[in-house]
Amino acid sequence: EMDDEDCERRRMECLDEMSNLEKQFTDLKDQLYKERLSQVDAKLQEVIAGKAPEYLEPLAALQENMQIRTKVAGIYRELCLESVKNKYECEIQASRQHCESEKLLLYDTVQSELEEKIRRLEEDRHSIDITSELWNDELQSRKKRKDPFSPDKKKPVFSLIFLRPYIVYMLQDLDILEDWTTIRKAMATLGPHRVKPEPPVKLEKHLHSARSEEGRLYYDGEWYGRGQTICIDKKDECPTSAIITTINHDEVWFKRPDGSKSKLYISQLQKGKYSIKHNHN
Repeated sequence: EMDDEDCERRRMECLDEMSNLEKQFTDLKDQLYKERLSQVDAKLQEVIAGKAPEYLEPLAALQENMQIRTKVAGIYRELCLESVKNKYECEIQASRQHCESEKLLLYDTVQSELEEKIRRLEEDRHSIDITSELWNDELQSRKKRKDPFSPDKKKPVFSLIFLRPYIVYMLQDLDILEDWTTIRKAMATLGPHRVKPEPPVKLEKHLHSARSEEGRLYYDGEWYGRGQTICIDKKDECPTSAIITTINHDEVWFKRPDGSKSKLYISQLQKGKYSIKHNHN
C-alpha cells in the first residue's frame, strides 16, 4: 500500500513523462514535416528543371504517341487527297462520256427529224396531182434574168373557174402550187372518193421490231422492264452495261455504272443503230 505522498509523487512523475513524450512527438512531427517539405521542394525543382524520372517517363510516352499520331494523320491526309483526286478524275470522265452520249443522241435525234421531214415532203410531192412542168418552169425562170423591156406574159395554169381570175394571175407559180396542194389535202380529208387515188408511198422498212406497251419495251421477241440490267451494243463500239430507269412512248432512259443517264429512241432500235439484250451477269 502507498500513502498519499507516494501517490502524488508517482502522479507527478507520470505527468512529467507524458509531457516529455508529447514534446518529443511534437518535435518528431515537425522534423518529419520539414523533411517531407524539403523532399517535395527538391522534387518540384527537378520537375521544373526537367530531370525528374516521374516526369521524364510519361513525357517520353506522350512524345512517342504524338509522333505515331502525327505519322498516321499524314498517311490519312495523303489517302484523302488521293481519293479526292480520283473522284475528281472520275467526275471529269463521266461528264465527258455523258457529253459524248448526249451529242450522239442529239445527232441521231436531228437526223431522225430530218428524215421525217424528208419523208413528209416526199409524201406531199407524191400527193400533188400536177405535172412537174410548172415546177421546172419556175426554177428556170428564177435562174434567168428578166428583160425589163419584154412584156411579162403569164399563162393560166389551171382550168378552174374563179370569180376573180386576175388575182390568180398576180400570184407566183410556187404560191399557186402551194395553194393547190392545200386544196388537194382538204379535198382528200373531206371526201376521199372525190380524189384520184394516189400512188402508194414507199415507207421505210424497219430491221427490228420494237415498241413500248404499258411501261414495258418489246424488242425482237423479248420484253424489258424498268430496273432490269441490259447490254447496249452499237456498231464500231464496245458493248456497255446499263440499268433501265424509264420507258416512255418513244424513248428508253437508262443509267450507266458510272451514274450518268442517257436515252435511246425506239426508232433507233427499229433501224438497227443500237441493239440491246438482257445482261445475266
